[in-house]
Amino acid sequence: MPLMRRRPLLRAAAVGGGAYMVGKNRAQRQAEQQNQDAATDQRISNLEQQQAAPVPAQAVPAQAAPSMADQLNQLADLHKQGVLSDDEFAAAKAKLLGG
Repeated sequence: MPLMRRRPLLRAAAVGGGAYMVGKNRAQRQAEQQNQDAATDQRISNLEQQQAAPVPAQAVPAQAAPSMADQLNQLADLHKQGVLSDDEFAAAKAKLLGG
């Protein structure tokens, strides 16, 4: 009679252990995705701060602001160099184009 009782307990332990591992793996993947999202947000914020940083008037020669085409080319160069990921490039381009 003790063998009949062990099988359901072993089965329950195996199912419960499997469910625990699936849940643990899912939580790890979600945490990794959140870390990647936070890193991407930080990079974009850094780029925005660099663009918005005030430059002393004495250091800047009397030149016109860079055109949108120049800014897009600069973003494309950063993307080609691997400084910007695909998502970061798309976000920066959309912000530059106003959308």
